[in-house]
Amino acid sequence: ITLPSSAAGGAKSVSLATGAYARIRRQFRMPVGHMEGVEEMLARIGGNAYLMDGVTRFSTVGVDLGEKPSVISAICKYHLTEKMRQVMDDSMDVHGGKGVMLGPNNYLGRGYQGVPISITVEGANILTRNMMIFGQGAMRCHPFVLKELQAAAIEDKKEALVAFDKAVFGHIGFAVANTVRSIWFSLTNGAFSSAPFTDETARYYKLMQGYSANLALLTDVSMGVLGGDLKRRERLSARLGDILSGIYMGSTTLKRFDEEGRLKEDLPLLHWAMQTTLHDIETAIEDFLANFPNKAIAVALRVMVLPVGRRVGKPSDKTEHAIAKMLQTPSTSRSRLGHGQYLSREDGSLFGDLEQTLDDVLLCEPIFDRICKHKKAKLPFTRLDVLADEALAEGIIDQSEADLMHKTEAGRLRTINVDDFDHEELVAKINSSTVAKKKSGKAA
Repeated sequence: ITLPSSAAGGAKSVSLATGAYARIRRQFRMPVGHMEGVEEMLARIGGNAYLMDGVTRFSTVGVDLGEKPSVISAICKYHLTEKMRQVMDDSMDVHGGKGVMLGPNNYLGRGYQGVPISITVEGANILTRNMMIFGQGAMRCHPFVLKELQAAAIEDKKEALVAFDKAVFGHIGFAVANTVRSIWFSLTNGAFSSAPFTDETARYYKLMQGYSANLALLTDVSMGVLGGDLKRRERLSARLGDILSGIYMGSTTLKRFDEEGRLKEDLPLLHWAMQTTLHDIETAIEDFLANFPNKAIAVALRVMVLPVGRRVGKPSDKTEHAIAKMLQTPSTSRSRLGHGQYLSREDGSLFGDLEQTLDDVLLCEPIFDRICKHKKAKLPFTRLDVLADEALAEGIIDQSEADLMHKTEAGRLRTINVDDFDHEELVAKINSSTVAKKKSGKAA
């Protein structure tokens, strides 16, 4: 729980920081956050942060209630730390040298260096994905497999036979029902599935029901065909685990959206998180079927599960543009995304300073545009302090506006400048007493 919750918290802070940096930092006389390539990364950062926080909120409730959710813990550990790796990679790409040059003003570097730790400790992610998520989940989440194993272990033969028959026939009925559900879902594309809401999120609820039936069908067929060999087929097991994980993470994301009041302004984040998750589920299903050892059964399963191919595409450019814009503009949605993070605007708070500078830049831009219009020139958004003094002398702006421009320039430079040190600061300080001891040691 510690590692995934830390990953979620880190992703939230990084999403706000990267959005602010991308809005403050300019290239070619425009904020880098307005470039489509950067928007793509900002969208991934924000969308992942939204999903990760939803998973963490829901999962920790079980722990608070005294439960020990081993399968959920494995899902959280693997997927949230992997998503944090992607968040940090994207953020470093946006920040460039600002994130590379280590120093007191680098708020990314150490976090980036620490990502491999969360990937490898408390169970390496390779092991978690390939053996634990589905390996544990198949037994614990299936309504009949564990009962069958428990029945087989009963010493009294009559009692064991009764319990085993009950579990087996229940399993058969369950398998038949899921086969019918999967076929019906495939034929109707989930059109007749129920959903608790009728808005644009209804489609997600319906698809989740269909994928749940698909997972149950694929699991039962895999167990029947491969038996104990399924666990040794780690990559097949991992893909079934990916489907299970996607269903869980999608459910927590929908729950988060509902609990926060189903706010329209949060829809871009929800759409990105759900479309990415559902797309990943379908990728896992396709890869599973493509690599299933019995090709005849694989073809039959494909007809029942994905007869017409994918149903969900990746998030659109329009959705990702909306998220990128959200991260770069103070709003209630942005504040909800960063809820609980330390953003206090005080000395020594790097994230707080970023937030203040973002506000100052947005306030300063109309003043800057007015100066450019008066001078009939498209000036670069640099040296604002010098420009402010000139504009004040010419009567274009007043003193309060000049003060704001001075403050904005100072914050802008703190944001974009990398840490640098004088040569004397980098020279190793040699303690004279240590040198004396070394010399005396050599003499001896």
